[in-house]
Amino acid sequence: MQSKIRTDLGTISIEKEVIARIAGLSAMECYGVVGMAAKSLRDGLVHLLKIESLSKGVVLESLDNGELVIDLHIIVEYGTNLAAIADTLQGNVRYTVEEHVGMRVREVNIIIEGVRTE
Repeated sequence: MQSKIRTDLGTISIEKEVIARIAGLSAMECYGVVGMAAKSLRDGLVHLLKIESLSKGVVLESLDNGELVIDLHIIVEYGTNLAAIADTLQGNVRYTVEEHVGMRVREVNIIIEGVRTE
């Protein structure tokens, strides 16, 4: 999937990986988020992703009308308010993606995969 923006001077194409990375970096800026998560197909365990692999914790869906649906798989810090984290994440990611990419974000779904207790 590519985001295509048409201008008077031509077309701008933005790869799915770029949009996912922007969403992942935006999510990491939010208080209480330890990192992005990915579930291993081999053993079914959830793993904390390194900064280079943030986009693996982001699932994008492009709707027919050009809007995006973003799913964020995250790990949070123990003792934080999960509803507050999710609310902050949704607003921050929506704003950042819309500002940087120029596409409207319909939904930002938060999937909390784990809690870090250290």
